[in-house]
Amino acid sequence: MARPVGTIPLWFRLTYTGFVIVLIPFYAAGHGLANFLWFSNIALLSTVLTIWFRWPLLASMQLVSVGVLELIWTIDFTAGLLRGGDSLIGLAQYMFDEQINLHLRLLSLYHLFIPWVLFWLAWRLGYDRRAWWAQALLAWMILLICYFSTNPDDNINWTFGLGEQPQDMLPSWLYLMLIMIAYPVLVYLPTHLLVQKVMRWLR
Repeated sequence: MARPVGTIPLWFRLTYTGFVIVLIPFYAAGHGLANFLWFSNIALLSTVLTIWFRWPLLASMQLVSVGVLELIWTIDFTAGLLRGGDSLIGLAQYMFDEQINLHLRLLSLYHLFIPWVLFWLAWRLGYDRRAWWAQALLAWMILLICYFSTNPDDNINWTFGLGEQPQDMLPSWLYLMLIMIAYPVLVYLPTHLLVQKVMRWLR
């Protein structure tokens, strides 16, 4: 299957950028600036740079970062719709929380399309095989920022525990070391290997 290398339609660039411009002030007011440290939000924002400057490495990094996790979010959200607001693993449970403003939850529907956008961009621009270790370096930096600069109760990127609440079974520094290993080894590398296989199949 031939791909139009490096071409990203203007209508897509304008539409995507417009959506992000609308989302930023609402998210900042509703969730706070620290919320933009979530890997999914970093992927959303950095994709603006990707589509305008056509950076294959950045697109590939963000695909490795959130591609699989966002698909899991989609499954969890879909299950919540089918189960009357009760998601399977809690990843998308906030989407059914009526205490969160509806417009914020509607904007959060970007989780449904961002993995496909990132895959499409990586396909058109070319997947960069440096993505998994480059994303690991970026993730370590973000996790350290979260650890030292954010409220543990927010638990951004699960820096303080799996799920909504911080964990208390391990010293926080030891848990941080484990999660810094887990992301590259259990998420990024398998995703990287899978994406390479799919990209070869699509050539």
